[in-house]
Amino acid sequence: MSGIVEIRDYTIDPARFAAYKEWAINLAAPWLKENLDVIDFWMDDDMEPEVAGSNPLVSENGQPNVTWIIRWADKDTREAEFDKRMGHAEWQEIWAQHPCPDGYLHMNARFMRAAG
Repeated sequence: MSGIVEIRDYTIDPARFAAYKEWAINLAAPWLKENLDVIDFWMDDDMEPEVAGSNPLVSENGQPNVTWIIRWADKDTREAEFDKRMGHAEWQEIWAQHPCPDGYLHMNARFMRAAG
């Protein structure tokens, strides 16, 4: 695989997660998959996480409960395209239906290349 991937992790307020999940499944994920090169969109399904390592710290916000991955040609393309796509009128209509836009406790975006 050439290019990069953007791995987006979100921690949505657990008290509002059910409403978020319905919105994401029915509106957000389908649009994102159609308008970005989304590899997939994953959401927590009540499976207990595993945390390990020599210094296993979990954020006070808990573990991310939403992850989606976007493929890009390169970081410059991502920088040129992401905000433009999120500003699209169709996305803005979907965002306007978001049940808890202030329910994002934490967001992390990482950019990686395939290892081999």
